[in-house]
Amino acid sequence: MYSDPKECLYCTNNQTLHDLMIEIAPLSVSRAFLFREQTYRGRCLVAYNGHVNDLNELSDEERNLFMADVARVTRAMQKAFNPEKINYGAYSDKLSHLHFHLAPKYVDGPDYGGTFRMNPGETYLTDEEYDSMIAAIRENL
Repeated sequence: MYSDPKECLYCTNNQTLHDLMIEIAPLSVSRAFLFREQTYRGRCLVAYNGHVNDLNELSDEERNLFMADVARVTRAMQKAFNPEKINYGAYSDKLSHLHFHLAPKYVDGPDYGGTFRMNPGETYLTDEEYDSMIAAIRENL
């Protein structure tokens, strides 16, 4: 299922996007975001700049640049929050815009040893807490 770029939350940079996440920084071929829902402390997302459906639609060079952006963000997350593991999710069943969910997992934290939930709706922070997390990620990008 291919979505229309004119209706894509990443392409239009619409209110739905801003309700779900906060932009951290532009990267080489993508943008990094912090999820507002923070059940998985430090959860981020990296969205490709162009409206493509899947990783396999990119040239080798574009794919390598995108994956370098993903790795850059996960390195920053690792330094900022020290999770035991970072889970990667690339789901685009209903929104065909290439993006990776990056969910830090902690030994005694939610769903450790299992699959992270897409939007548990359990943990929201203050603006100051979001700002602090974003600053920690940016410092390590």
